[in-house]
Amino acid sequence: MENKNRKMKKTNVVSFIPNGDYYYQKALVALERDQMDKAYKYIKRAAELSPDDGLILMQYGVMEMEAQNFDRAYELIHTAYHLDPDEPEIVFMLAEVSGCIGMVHDAKKYALQYLEMQPEGLYATEAQEILEFVEFEVEVTEQLSETDAEKMIGQEKARRFMEKGDFPSAIQVLEELVEQFSDAWPAYNNLALAYFYIGEKEQARALLKQVLRENHGNLHALCNLAVFAYYEQNDKELQKLLEVLTKIQPYDWDNRYKLGATLALIGEYEHAYKWLHSMSKRGHEGDAGFYFWLAQSAYFSGYKEAAKQAWVMLLQLDPSKEGLEPWSQDAGRPNSLENSREIIIEKINGRFTVERLFGFFLLKRSAHRQEIVAHPQWIDLDSYNDIEKLCLAYALGHDFDANSKEEQSILRAMIVAEIIAEQYGSIQKEATHVLQLWFALLEMAINEHYAFKNPNALAAAVDYMFHAAMDERTTKKKFAEQYEVTVATLTKYIKELIGFVPER
Repeated sequence: MENKNRKMKKTNVVSFIPNGDYYYQKALVALERDQMDKAYKYIKRAAELSPDDGLILMQYGVMEMEAQNFDRAYELIHTAYHLDPDEPEIVFMLAEVSGCIGMVHDAKKYALQYLEMQPEGLYATEAQEILEFVEFEVEVTEQLSETDAEKMIGQEKARRFMEKGDFPSAIQVLEELVEQFSDAWPAYNNLALAYFYIGEKEQARALLKQVLRENHGNLHALCNLAVFAYYEQNDKELQKLLEVLTKIQPYDWDNRYKLGATLALIGEYEHAYKWLHSMSKRGHEGDAGFYFWLAQSAYFSGYKEAAKQAWVMLLQLDPSKEGLEPWSQDAGRPNSLENSREIIIEKINGRFTVERLFGFFLLKRSAHRQEIVAHPQWIDLDSYNDIEKLCLAYALGHDFDANSKEEQSILRAMIVAEIIAEQYGSIQKEATHVLQLWFALLEMAINEHYAFKNPNALAAAVDYMFHAAMDERTTKKKFAEQYEVTVATLTKYIKELIGFVPER
């Protein structure tokens, strides 16, 4: 790789537009300095600018291997091989990644190919080790054909598009797959999901029914129909599907996972826990989704300790889930608004900004957050104004720019809401009124470029204002002590907030 050369056409014009090779070289420098995060960003950008450069794609694949994203790594290195099949390093890396995903016959094939190309090459020892591994591997995985590999690559590409919310691109990839391979049932199932997410519900159902006709009893299709019924609140159809799903006894691990995750999503926790727990001894390194659904189903089935153990594993893989533990959302506050999926959906799609801001705040604290965010029709980003988009970003755990006054103001404003919620313990009737008043004031204050400098005092002020309007005997001293501020400070911030209340 260090000998990678580029033939540059001689010119008197110096270009300041970075190309793929520019970012590739920056990635190499970052790697030498052990700056892995920077190297990953640079190599990813290099691949975007030079998608037909085999060596760049190979290096990108190597970094994905190091991150244990083996399916993505295989796709990149396999593509690099087709672009440059005579490059020995690419051939060796294809042998390496093939072994990582269990394609041991391909690992052997490409290791032999590398040794034929470079018997004394840089990776000759490693290639011999791959051959020894294959020789003594007990559980020999069936060799994937080029057709199977093509299906897998297409599926992986579509999955990434769907994760980004780019459903039209996913649909294009999956349509090509099902047209080329009439028995690519996973592609049909994912294509149905993509159509459902863009609102083409009839097309989605038609695809799943086609799968069930031609591949009778396809579990993924049944699970997807159940998810559709759940999202659409079609209880009658959902009940019929549940009667089938709860009787199924899947042997295949992939089917167990799909069944368990689906049952957990729709609230059938005991059945979900049965299947997910049966897989837990095998382990699912790198699979945050598995531990999320295992924790959810375990907790709501009464297996509190198992839920906590699963959550520890989840946080190691995805620290952003901290604070969304099922027990922190559920214990002692079953009637709290953040536990009501229907109310949150109603709020985030309300007519007024104050409703939507309150809805985003509830979303951040809700055990239903992942489910709501995953549904493409419950959050309409294009319809939100700038303030709403920033509050949604806060709800989703995005980092705010420390150098942006606007973003830091929004962050402090949301902290005010957090302080109020903490005082009440759960968001029920009284806390709801205080928070709604706060978000109404927040909207007006932001329009006046207010800085929200003292969140504690602001929380005390809005809480006092609500109660003073309800009962004239309300004292400032009580709320000053409650929020640990002085009466003078409380009075100052009450006056500031009153200044945002429009006069009749």
